[in-house]
Amino acid sequence: MTRPSALSYLTEQLEAWKKAGTYQRLRELESACEPVSKFDGKEVINLASNNYLGLANHPKLVEAECAAARKYGAGSGAVRTISGTMELHLELERRIAAFKHVEACVVFQSGFAANAGTVAAILTPEDHIISDELNHASIIDGCRLSKAKIHVFRHRDAAHAEERLKALEGVAGHKLLITDGVFSMDGDIGILPELTALAEKYGAIMMVDDAHASGVLGRNGRGTVDHFNLHGRVDVQVGTLSKAVGVLGGYVCGSRDLIEFLYHRARPFLFSTSHPPAVAAACLAAFDILEQEPERIEQLWKNTRFFQDGLHANGLSTGDSQSPITPIMVGEAATAHAFSRSLFDEGVFATGLGYPTVPQGKARIRTIVTSAHSREMLERAIGIITSVAKRMNILASASVPG
Repeated sequence: MTRPSALSYLTEQLEAWKKAGTYQRLRELESACEPVSKFDGKEVINLASNNYLGLANHPKLVEAECAAARKYGAGSGAVRTISGTMELHLELERRIAAFKHVEACVVFQSGFAANAGTVAAILTPEDHIISDELNHASIIDGCRLSKAKIHVFRHRDAAHAEERLKALEGVAGHKLLITDGVFSMDGDIGILPELTALAEKYGAIMMVDDAHASGVLGRNGRGTVDHFNLHGRVDVQVGTLSKAVGVLGGYVCGSRDLIEFLYHRARPFLFSTSHPPAVAAACLAAFDILEQEPERIEQLWKNTRFFQDGLHANGLSTGDSQSPITPIMVGEAATAHAFSRSLFDEGVFATGLGYPTVPQGKARIRTIVTSAHSREMLERAIGIITSVAKRMNILASASVPG
């Protein structure tokens, strides 16, 4: 007799998602990540990637990868603390530290690992975290792993953050105040100046996750600290090498002592094999482009303004977006997923997002333009999105708040 599957409850949940219209299957990318890409055998305008500056398949990055692989091989062979620290890793960390105007930097295998590993490493159960309610999942997981006491403040609400900090005056333990630089679901920018002032007032550690601001905000894409001219006032800066930089990984920037501490205590750093040399070399090439071609960022913002203005002119709500992350608000999760599927059929790839990724009733299509999209591509995408929205009666619900 066959034993009933102990995981049958997972099958039941999958069936429930299918019935509710929120089940998603992975689409297969069959080309380079470009403004027009081939997914599932179909060429579509790609508004679903984080390849903000079009660097993911840039010839200089590809050439750097190939040269590094030929010289150093395909992999490093170990974790960083054993024999897996290569000269390319150290060169990349020095380059990022100089770019960000900080003492030191450590590179992690992913942005998720950088956030989760850092928060969990620098705090203990006796400490306190004051966190924006819409911070990224990697921050939330890091907070939980640290076992520190978590105090959530309302999204971008400095007064509420101060209430949380004031209530902790005189309470034992370190305090960490943390925010996203650009929020990944809504595209709005964190209130870093106000929070930095609060961290200084109450003696808290200030930390920002700049994953979606890296390569997008600040001079040459240096992020929100540069954007708001807060150099020297933010203790921990997290960034990514997987979005605008176009490759893979995450990094943490700060004081030399912070980085040395993470070398000894950040578990993702201690227990994960280091990046292949090709990855580190490609990242170095990307920073060359960031510094030498600022026009890419200028074009990204021109495309963003054109695209968002076009959506607004056609009656679509983009919530509170202040960045190239442009949500199209629709309300219910099943509607968002159906909208996404219809857009794909018409030639636009944009992802539907619903609960628990975003709050109940605030489902949306998340679109991201890049510097590499042409005006003609964006005009066509706006036309398709508007046509499908009208057909699905989504324009009537576009006033859903962001």
